[in-house]
Amino acid sequence: MADHFHDLPGFVEARHGHNWEAEATFCGGDLDAEGAAVEAWVERMDYSLLNLQATLAGRNPTAELLAQDLYLFLEAGCGNVVRVKIREKANYWASCSRAAR
Repeated sequence: MADHFHDLPGFVEARHGHNWEAEATFCGGDLDAEGAAVEAWVERMDYSLLNLQATLAGRNPTAELLAQDLYLFLEAGCGNVVRVKIREKANYWASCSRAAR
């Protein structure tokens, strides 16, 4: 659960919260370390105002931005993340992955 608001021109919305769901896919690696990395990110975001998170500062905290933030966090910590998916509502989600090289 975390709160956020939108205050960009043309997209203004009052502060509100969601029960976000995070899903991560990894390729190989240490399952315990990967799980701990996901838990660390969730702990940092849980019950926070997303607009005040340092990695989201100055940007509109959408599901797309949260997916990117989680992906980059896991990539830096584990290095073997393939894809992440953030669900904001039952039918509203975003995913993030690297393009094939």
